[in-house]
Amino acid sequence: MFENPYKTLAIKLDTLPEGFPETQNGVELRLLQHLFTPQEAALASKLLVKLENVRQIQDRIGGDYKLLKSQLKEMTRKGLIRMGKAEAGGLGYGLLPFVVGIYEMQIGNMNTTLATLFEEYYQQAFVTMTAVEPKFHRVIPIGEAIRNDMSIEPFENAATIIENAKAWGVTDCICRQQKALIGDPCDHPLDVCMTFSQRPGVFDGSSAVKALSKEEAYATLKRAADAGLVHSVSNNREADSFISHYICNCCTCSCGILRGIAEMKMSNVIARSAFVNVADPDLCVGCEICLEFCQFYALSLNPEYPFIQIDQNRCVGCGVCVPKCPEGALSLVRRPESEILNPPQTHKDWLKQRAKARSLDILDDF
Repeated sequence: MFENPYKTLAIKLDTLPEGFPETQNGVELRLLQHLFTPQEAALASKLLVKLENVRQIQDRIGGDYKLLKSQLKEMTRKGLIRMGKAEAGGLGYGLLPFVVGIYEMQIGNMNTTLATLFEEYYQQAFVTMTAVEPKFHRVIPIGEAIRNDMSIEPFENAATIIENAKAWGVTDCICRQQKALIGDPCDHPLDVCMTFSQRPGVFDGSSAVKALSKEEAYATLKRAADAGLVHSVSNNREADSFISHYICNCCTCSCGILRGIAEMKMSNVIARSAFVNVADPDLCVGCEICLEFCQFYALSLNPEYPFIQIDQNRCVGCGVCVPKCPEGALSLVRRPESEILNPPQTHKDWLKQRAKARSLDILDDF
């Protein structure tokens, strides 16, 4: 019996820390079939996560060198695998997780078929994928919510990410693209998915990423905050060679992560920031304007109290509601150290922790 290359690839992707759960109706196989040719799926399933050059891959799996090189370059162009510098020298190629990875790389290929297949998979697999610690994303507060005298670490600050980058770019949000294509669009801005690199000019001439100046990056961040969007980043303290910095600007109506709060009533789908919202009872007039901007159901107005009540277990410390208060009654304060969820140091540490939580032995592949 011939091996199904899509089944083989699906199993391989589910052995990664990020996971690619099987579904009852096999929609994950139809999703892969839409993205990969059978030959591409077979080749991807033989790749490691760590980058190997073409000669290393050929030595390990066999095949014609020129054909293998051509296939790998084409799969990179299609966003199906990753490419970078191999430790042994030369260009290296490696396996991408489905999320965050293959799916997000389809920003230029999103159509109604892919959007529909992804939605079907999302509805069946989301809970399984996001139930594992540490979480995929972490909230960082919007700049306007942070007082000048507040202690804040570099990895907690969007401005630090922008300042430390040497190239800045923005793409359309694939989550809002996908929701619009299945007939459920939201009103939030589309062009606010930000990416950063340590390589100057890396986004110049890119067909997928619009290059920005540093000033334009700051303006994009502010535009997202003004629209009530939540800043979220990779859940580690330092970028390493595996993944570039990015800032997603998210909403519960479209974001693949935050939708879990609105649609599946999951309160812990994203790692919270080190901050929490507080209300000044002397300033709050109970106008309820802030309630419109809290996407985490953390704010309420109880008739027994004349000021806003904040559920500190639900508050993720995004600060979106803070500048919306006309009375200046809301502010972020740092949580007690015992309540702060320190993220893994690097992305590789994040992978190790996820692998341990899922009882995976994958470290030889990294």
